[in-house]
Amino acid sequence: MNIVITGANRGLGYELTLAAAQRGHKIIAGIRSPQEAGKMGELVSRFPGQIEAVQLDVCDEESIARLAETLQAERKQVDAVINNAGILLGRGVAIEELPIEDVIRSFEVNLFGPMMVIKHLLPLMEGGDSRSVLNISSEAGSISNAYGGDFPYAISKTAINMFSKQLKRYVKDRGIRVYAIHPGWIKTDMGGDRAPGDPAESANGIIDILEMKKEVDSESFFVNYKGEPMPI
Repeated sequence: MNIVITGANRGLGYELTLAAAQRGHKIIAGIRSPQEAGKMGELVSRFPGQIEAVQLDVCDEESIARLAETLQAERKQVDAVINNAGILLGRGVAIEELPIEDVIRSFEVNLFGPMMVIKHLLPLMEGGDSRSVLNISSEAGSISNAYGGDFPYAISKTAINMFSKQLKRYVKDRGIRVYAIHPGWIKTDMGGDRAPGDPAESANGIIDILEMKKEVDSESFFVNYKGEPMPI
């Protein structure tokens, strides 16, 4: 299976790339710039022929279009997309003090980026339930459980949930599965050291969903990494 993973060089994205490679998949690992490759170079060497690290800035539509053009020229189909790249700004900042620039940037990365990725890569996906789009979301995006904080992050994740629901309906006739996935509160740069969750466990659960090893309600679109429905 050919899987495109954005934000693949660190945190959950790195663990997703590792988990997918360990299961024999081929990964197109999107990183914003070669200077940010980090441990990805070691992973590429560890799994020769399975991982291709590519420059991919989800806020730069030209870079996304270039990737799509390259894949098309190489006649490589895309079996799955994991929109993992994300940003957390304005944590704990009261609305009265909130820089609106943080809200704009959050939407650029957390919503507009995934939308542009799908815009350009969906034409490279054949139909069938073995194909999937997994958008990494958060419990913070639940409207019913809104907690009155982290405004840029939470609202942008609510938006990616809505996009996932719309996309699920849009590709229904093609059989492509679409989910917004809450990965849990995990120990990453974003989640922090206090987070109780293991990013490797979360990543493996998400790949299980991709591989249809977890039974997920066909009507659900917002689930956790175990495939369980999340409150909307």
